[in-house]
Amino acid sequence: MSESPVTTASTLPGEGQMQFGIFSVSDITTDPTTGHTPSEAERIRDIVTIAKHAEEVGLDVFAIGEHHNAPFFSSSPTTTLAYIGAQTEKLILSTATTLITTNDPVKIAEDYSMLQHLTNGRVDLVMGRGNTGPVYPWFGQDIRQGLPLAIENYALLRQLWDEDVVDWEGKFRGPLQGFTSTPRPLDGVSPFVWHGSIRTPEIAEQAAYYGDGFFANNIFWPKEHYQRLIQLYRQRFAHYGHGTPEQAIVGLGGQAFMAKNSQDAVTAFRPYFDNAPVYGHGPSMEDFTEMTPLTVGSPQQVIDRYAAMRDHYGDYQRQLFLMDHAGLPLKTVLEQLDLLGGEVVPVLRKELAKNRPAEVPDAPTHAARVKAVYGDGPTRQARPNAAGGNNLTVGGPYQDTPAAAPKAGSAFGAAATR
Repeated sequence: MSESPVTTASTLPGEGQMQFGIFSVSDITTDPTTGHTPSEAERIRDIVTIAKHAEEVGLDVFAIGEHHNAPFFSSSPTTTLAYIGAQTEKLILSTATTLITTNDPVKIAEDYSMLQHLTNGRVDLVMGRGNTGPVYPWFGQDIRQGLPLAIENYALLRQLWDEDVVDWEGKFRGPLQGFTSTPRPLDGVSPFVWHGSIRTPEIAEQAAYYGDGFFANNIFWPKEHYQRLIQLYRQRFAHYGHGTPEQAIVGLGGQAFMAKNSQDAVTAFRPYFDNAPVYGHGPSMEDFTEMTPLTVGSPQQVIDRYAAMRDHYGDYQRQLFLMDHAGLPLKTVLEQLDLLGGEVVPVLRKELAKNRPAEVPDAPTHAARVKAVYGDGPTRQARPNAAGGNNLTVGGPYQDTPAAAPKAGSAFGAAATR
């Protein structure tokens, strides 16, 4: 690999040391205690209610995955997040996965820049390859090329966001000549990107190369598995000149189910765990909670478990919880959010801020990233010329000529060229 790009905002302080929130995998699962299977319409309405309630109880982030197969409903996360964004004020809207392998990078660039504008910058992404093999041929791709697709497509996405006029040629899509992705990123600063992985060191390497964040799902495997991936990411982040390993941007997933009395939580959650499509009919709930961060018990038990996460992974920037899965009814999910936002997160904010080294960066926000680029000066407000798509002969598609963005992408994977 050649010289890495320069990192700007991702390693500078933002607003608030850590972000806490929830993520949804958008499953539609039968409630094992009642036999009720929600309709797609019901679950879609419910997820909006859940996201709005997350803001009401003081959480920072709502994230939703991307799936194109039953029993999941979230095939269009940008549509969902835009609708939620119109009904919230502070909530950061994210994807739990954006499929970098089967989505066209041009469409990702345009859709998420548009979402930036509609939400006043309250948007970021978790890039991933997903966990559903058949999605590749559905979108005309070969699963055996999953990793090269992730590398090449993300290189193109970065170029589309960083440069007004893109000339590009690669292996997996048609070439671009004089192409401009519209709208341009809000304030001239693209959405922050996390790279999500549960098993692939090349994705940790990719995140480190770009100086992006690394999101460890952290819900299915023992801590030692994620420790190896995060340690690799931190080491390579420093190798590429973005800062010290401790300054790398790390996010973690998690799961919890709570009741005031811990035994009540165990009793209430057991039928959902035992029948969950992902981990049901496997290890016992007791074994699973011992091996993974799933915590079923009192709010204090959840606090104790997650306050210890930085002992395993170092100081980090974002903690998300999976709360609305396995057929749990809406009423129960909202009650869980009340406990999470009212009793757990306020304590975790204080605990994870204690003795936090000054050089550890805060969680990334659009405002902080803009300030890192422009200081207190005016931001870019892209005003187009009447180019009509002809960017090769009219001298550029915009009235201003922004400073050249750091060159990144073609060095990570040899497929993309300029």
